[in-house]
Amino acid sequence: MVWRRRGGRLEEVTSLLEFLTSFPYHFGMTATITSKGQITIPAKIREKLRLKPGQVLKFDETTPFLKAQRVFDEGRARAVLGCAKDAMRGLTAEKWLSQTRGRAVRLRK
Repeated sequence: MVWRRRGGRLEEVTSLLEFLTSFPYHFGMTATITSKGQITIPAKIREKLRLKPGQVLKFDETTPFLKAQRVFDEGRARAVLGCAKDAMRGLTAEKWLSQTRGRAVRLRK
């Protein structure tokens, strides 16, 4: 059984996932909701999750805790498809990856 402290009292955590995702927030990371419903995500969390200003987050209303995910912009990802086809023409995938990563890459067969 896992317990957490909330508002000066102990309560049982209903799932391990809930405990693990809320664990860091019980040790000094807090945020205050403004009158407009806004919060500032603590810098440590922004850095860990590599969140940038202007980035869009999607909230999951089905969880019993606050859960947000980055919105994946499929249009932006598809826009870069094929951008290197002329620059890397005639190279195998291994050679192309080795050049772009700056180290030897071996693909599994």
